[in-house]
Amino acid sequence: VTVESFGDDGAGRFTGTRQTLKSIKSNLLAFAVLATLIPSVGLGLLSFLRYQDVINDNARQELRAAARDASGELTQWLRERVHELRALAAANTLSEGLGAGDRLSASTRIGPPDLALYLRSVDDKLDPVLELMLFDASGAAIAGSGATPGPAVQPSTWPAAAAIDGIVVAPPRFDPVRATATVTVAVPVLSPRNETIGALAAVLDLSAVQSRLQGGALPTPVELALLATDGTPLVSNRGPIADLKPLDPTALTLLRAQPGEPMTLVGLRQRDALAVADAPRGLSLVVVAERDHAEMFAAWLQLLQLFVLLVAGLMLLVGVVAYWMGRSIVTPLNALTAAAGDVARGKRSTPLRDESADEIGRLTRVFNLMVERLRRSHADVEAANQALRDQNELLETLATTDSLTGLSNRKRFDQRLAVQFARFREDRVTFALLMIDIDNLKAINADYGRVAGDEVVRKVAAILHQTVRPVDQVARFGGESFVALLPDVPVDAAMDIAERIRSVVDAPGLLVGKQTTAVTVSIGVAQSRDGDDGPETIVFRADHALHGAQRAGGNRVQSAM
Repeated sequence: VTVESFGDDGAGRFTGTRQTLKSIKSNLLAFAVLATLIPSVGLGLLSFLRYQDVINDNARQELRAAARDASGELTQWLRERVHELRALAAANTLSEGLGAGDRLSASTRIGPPDLALYLRSVDDKLDPVLELMLFDASGAAIAGSGATPGPAVQPSTWPAAAAIDGIVVAPPRFDPVRATATVTVAVPVLSPRNETIGALAAVLDLSAVQSRLQGGALPTPVELALLATDGTPLVSNRGPIADLKPLDPTALTLLRAQPGEPMTLVGLRQRDALAVADAPRGLSLVVVAERDHAEMFAAWLQLLQLFVLLVAGLMLLVGVVAYWMGRSIVTPLNALTAAAGDVARGKRSTPLRDESADEIGRLTRVFNLMVERLRRSHADVEAANQALRDQNELLETLATTDSLTGLSNRKRFDQRLAVQFARFREDRVTFALLMIDIDNLKAINADYGRVAGDEVVRKVAAILHQTVRPVDQVARFGGESFVALLPDVPVDAAMDIAERIRSVVDAPGLLVGKQTTAVTVSIGVAQSRDGDDGPETIVFRADHALHGAQRAGGNRVQSAM
């Protein structure tokens, strides 16, 4: 901060020296803020980086456990369904129905009605089962719980130990007809001699495992999803899969290649996520457990915001203390600097009060003396400028106003007409022009004198001013002629306005002195046209129409052709 100090040498002249002062308050404030900010921010960043690592480690472990548990639950769920199907396949009703099926002809091989009825009754009791189908040893459909048995899923030959572990699980898929993910499981139907005589297939509702993926009554932050081998979402622990998108094939391949290893990728909801994959035994699908990055670090971000608020509060407290300490030192200097700035910007500065005997006190008293002299000089200059502005305004008024009528003069009218014509060319806003002339002014001047004639001119001008709209421009064109500019007025409306002016002037006459004198006007009306070269073209047409009205006897309105 550079300060110039001045003194009086006793002869009315100022002498001065220049010295550079450092702001004590700013130094104290900077030191206090830095002393608070550096250690708090440093320790805070270290803590939050460590906390971020802990969140990542916990999330990885949580995802591994969730994927592993979900895979185990899915495997257990499949085992339970297979056990139910094996128990159902051992029923005598099915084996007897398959034995009877051998005696049916090929055209009627759909099974006896009581066998289909039996499958429907069992289907109603098994919640995950959507449809049961019975096939013979050749793979032909015998009966089903649905309207029409579905296609066979039985392989060409069952394993040798079909009685123990013979099972076929088709790849899970999304069934658009049932609007749910399904998996088809088939088990062999054995004869009393443990010979494979057919197969029992069940279409299972894969969404039934959703409750097992929830992980208990409390909601889990992990989103578990069952994906087909191509990455298509089938089931999610967070409800419908309409909002889920298939995983990128490359990301899915990496997940399947490293089961249990976390990866950062674009998740099923098209957001950055941390994901872990696992593969359940017996099912051709992938279990994916993922957590959204924003959800993972939501608490971390809240703590970070709280930390920022605490640091900001601490900095504010320290800054207030430092400001209070520095204020008691630099207040006089700040007041002097502010007053000098006001003077430099042309503002009036009030006298400063400083009774101290130090350098700043002496500088303040000299500054007050200088400001007082500047104030007196400024007042003189301001008075001269105001007088000059008043003269300019008066000259402007005299230059654009008719002294007799108070209306605009020819110069002001030409300016307004040029502006209106430019607007007409740019925006196609039409306007009308009235050229008005007092018919018998010369006779009035001859009979009553020019004073009476001037009074007639003033009264006609007053009638024009009162008859037109505030936005219209009325001017004295010269002598006994007037002109009216009517923006955005069509020619028909302009004719009506002109006729109203003529009738007001004509009846019942104008009072001139102590006598009522008949006064009439002729008016020519013209409207802007596309072919007009300039404002003077419209003036010419209006003037031509005026002369036509006068030649026709006066006291009339005539429109330009």
